[in-house]
Amino acid sequence: MFLTKCKRSPFYQLVYEVEGKRTTVSTKTKDINEAKKFLASFSIPYKKNNVVFELNNSIMLSKFRDEYINYLSQSTSKAYIERSIKPAFKFLIEFTGDILLADLTVRLLDNFINSRFKISHSSASLYYRTIKAALTKAVTWDYLTTNPLKQIKAPKVTKSIPVSISEAELIDILNHTPNQLMKNIFTFAFYTGMRLGEILNMQWNWIDKNQNLIIIKNSESFTTKSKKERIIPIHQKVKKILDQQALNNKSDYVFINGSVNSLNSEFVSKQFKKALRAAKLNDDIHFHSLRHSFASNLVQRGVNLYVVKELLGHEDIKTTQVYSHLTQRSLSTAVNCL
Repeated sequence: MFLTKCKRSPFYQLVYEVEGKRTTVSTKTKDINEAKKFLASFSIPYKKNNVVFELNNSIMLSKFRDEYINYLSQSTSKAYIERSIKPAFKFLIEFTGDILLADLTVRLLDNFINSRFKISHSSASLYYRTIKAALTKAVTWDYLTTNPLKQIKAPKVTKSIPVSISEAELIDILNHTPNQLMKNIFTFAFYTGMRLGEILNMQWNWIDKNQNLIIIKNSESFTTKSKKERIIPIHQKVKKILDQQALNNKSDYVFINGSVNSLNSEFVSKQFKKALRAAKLNDDIHFHSLRHSFASNLVQRGVNLYVVKELLGHEDIKTTQVYSHLTQRSLSTAVNCL
């Protein structure tokens, strides 16, 4: 949506598109400042489900960003917003300028994703997914009629094999971890495959002692990545940790910092990295590698990938297939035993 002038009229004309059809409306003014006011207040008449209404197409990109972040903050972790949402909009606005949301054309977005791809394949893929989800919400909120990113293919990123550790390496890390609470969290992650956010938000009502299960639940204060609940059987070592955490714990949360306050995920990650380096292990290993280790150990012991998918809470089996190389390795080892 933009202002222009033509020979046929002395007035500024406002040009906009709806579903590929270009329309021109006179601002009925020769003054550029008045024309800009007209542009800012203009709402596009739009037909949806046989009902004609005005499409609020004049929102600026920065204003939409703020509204979208405020919406996500009610159901999404602060870490995800800081790590994904804010950087995606930051680089987008730096590339396009703070333009009208409706002026995000297919070509402009394609050029933006391509520019990020030249810098980092993984960040381009992340920003593509992030902005695509945001623009889908913009359609739901009647800021846009269609999502222009749906016309652009997602950038292809080569998936690297996840780094994992053995049980012996876990013990080495634990031996270099002086804090018992951190030891419990590291061990818990290794034997459950739970994400750090899930562990730190875990409450006692997630535990079914009768069936020996952990039921990862959604609540007003926490939502899983897939937004679905899942079940994880309790390993014997996990049961011991739960028994330890229950002692003198009056909080609703399983893992607390000595009071009723919840732990900070960044602090836990740094403590893990500190212990890892003290043990002089591969620096590519991170806290999330404990989740990969859980999956890798299951696959190497012959557990079906579809079972691993359910335990990890993956939406798509393709995500779990990153561990398929371990299945092939196990098969090769078996044949070589002949």
